[in-house]
Amino acid sequence: MAMRVNDSKLLEIVELISEQGFSGMAEAVQILLNEAMLVERTRHLQAQPYERSPLRQDYANGFKAKRLKTQLGELSLNVPQVREANFYPSFLDKGIRSERALRLALAEMYVQGVSTRKVNAVLQELCGLEISSTEVSRAAKLLDEELLSWKQRALDKYHYIFLDARYEKVRESGCVIDCALLIAYGINEQGKREILGLSVSLSESEVHWRNFLESLTSRGLNGIKMIASDAHSGLKAALRAVFPSVPWQRCQFHLQQNAQAYVTKRDRKSEVAGSIRAIFDAENREEAERILKQTVAKYEKEMPQLATWMQENIAEGLTVFSFPSSHRRRLRTSNIAERVNQEIRRRTRVARIFPNVASCERLAGAIVMEISEQWLLNTLYLNVAE
Repeated sequence: MAMRVNDSKLLEIVELISEQGFSGMAEAVQILLNEAMLVERTRHLQAQPYERSPLRQDYANGFKAKRLKTQLGELSLNVPQVREANFYPSFLDKGIRSERALRLALAEMYVQGVSTRKVNAVLQELCGLEISSTEVSRAAKLLDEELLSWKQRALDKYHYIFLDARYEKVRESGCVIDCALLIAYGINEQGKREILGLSVSLSESEVHWRNFLESLTSRGLNGIKMIASDAHSGLKAALRAVFPSVPWQRCQFHLQQNAQAYVTKRDRKSEVAGSIRAIFDAENREEAERILKQTVAKYEKEMPQLATWMQENIAEGLTVFSFPSSHRRRLRTSNIAERVNQEIRRRTRVARIFPNVASCERLAGAIVMEISEQWLLNTLYLNVAE
């Protein structure tokens, strides 16, 4: 059905801008948006107002006032309604997915009566309007459909996998608990990085990690040459169960941090860190093991706990020596997750405490989806052909 904005409305817009210049832009945009929503409703109904048509899908049912904050100022919109079908102007649903998820998290807090004055203020600033439970449910449904589609998409061969977790506060059964965000990253056959999946769990226990890893394999994940992660006991147990034959690389960055707990003198911390870096920077595994042996002997008398810890743990960070030297810088740590964690932290700092697990997963999912999509558009992360 061919539709266009009413000529009289266009004339009104032109006159406003002509008479008031930039000061009339807000009102002009307001008129244009109100008219565009009418056009969209007519297309949705597949019939003009009062038109008798066998193609008609529904009937117009008045308007609902809505105030929208924009860079031009606050706009007063008249959102067209219909009697039965699920209609909502598309431009009001558009925007960056993660921003919509953040607004929705705050809106859920508001509707459920758990928001503070600060949250209400942020909600008004972000949304510029009062939120009803119906609008929250509708917006949640749309975002959840996007997230579910992304979480269930088919996977293929990925040379290297990185696993990481972070915690967010969530209300559950009237209590505030720490929920674990389990995230999997991969480097595909083209050498591009991608976020493979995300799961919100009550902890990092083996059962939660195992369920998450099994969900990845059920989607087709295969061809893994190495997995890198921290040494959480639940994750290690899950890896042994799901990927028993895949080499595991313990994150060297976390190893260096863990070692500091065994350094008894503050002024020796940088020295110990340098000794461990020398092991990791060796030319090959044989050289790394030689330096490790020397380092253990060096600290055996003055810091025996450190020496024992190094002997038992440092070798877990040497798996990367089995792979091309040009790959090691990217594979030796799980730092691929750092930018993602920073972005999640930046957004979740606004919400502080999520009203439920679904809200937390929705926002985190929207963020990682956007980052993963951008990564796939970027240049190679690793030259896997080398």
